[in-house]
Amino acid sequence: MTPAPRSSIFPFDRLRALSSSTTLTKTAFSILLPLLLLALLASSPAADKKLIVGMDLSYPPFEMRDQTGAPAGVSVDLARALGERLGMPVDIENLPFNGLIPALRTGKIDLVISSVTSTPERAQAIDFSEPYLKTGLCLLVGARTNIQSIADCDRSGQSIAVVRGTTGHLYAVQHLHAARLLVLDQPSTCALEVAQGKAEAFIFDQMTTLKNWQKNPETTRAVLTPFQEETWAVGIRKGNEDLRLKVNAFIEAFRKDGGFEKLGDKWLPEQKAEFKKRGIPFLF
Repeated sequence: MTPAPRSSIFPFDRLRALSSSTTLTKTAFSILLPLLLLALLASSPAADKKLIVGMDLSYPPFEMRDQTGAPAGVSVDLARALGERLGMPVDIENLPFNGLIPALRTGKIDLVISSVTSTPERAQAIDFSEPYLKTGLCLLVGARTNIQSIADCDRSGQSIAVVRGTTGHLYAVQHLHAARLLVLDQPSTCALEVAQGKAEAFIFDQMTTLKNWQKNPETTRAVLTPFQEETWAVGIRKGNEDLRLKVNAFIEAFRKDGGFEKLGDKWLPEQKAEFKKRGIPFLF
């Protein structure tokens, strides 16, 4: 009878090989496991989280759509610069202006960057960043009216246009008692009411007032000296202090790097020149 091979009787060599292989496998596993976990975390939804920024894309040149329908304007560029600093892709959520704060409070969006004035009333519902722009309420008035100031607006028989939910709307409710308030949803509609003589004045911010006058120089006048100064800020959900601090740090760095000056040159060159001509401080 031919003797069986040694390995088939007691596989010492295979056992040693298996033992060595198991040791190597355990060592490799202990090294690769942390790396695998890191890779999984890096590709997780949390790491890929987008920054969802709410704005009303009906307020050029701050919030609007370009010729292709894509979001564009001062606030869009500002949001994307913020996202770049935070290392997060940005999604723009187009919402009606009076729906922005509710959407922020319910978590539908992460931030509001939509030419929002920081007011004590709004600060009861949301937090604000440090201001990034200074402006004020002023008047677009009919060319044939004798209105020279906000005091001239509060007269019986006059119609004053305001955009629903804005600080102009709030001011009119609190201070204008004789005039009739015409509350509309879009700035362009309010300006048209004045241009067509259906309203004597439109209360809104300086930049929009100037632009609407430039569009309708024959039928309107711009009373640009503000009767109430205001600041715009980024809206942040209550309690999100970490994000608020990051937004504040971005605003400070962006200003130091000339970012706001560049936004003005890109989107508002004519307005900057007109403000300088009238001796009115520019927004940024």
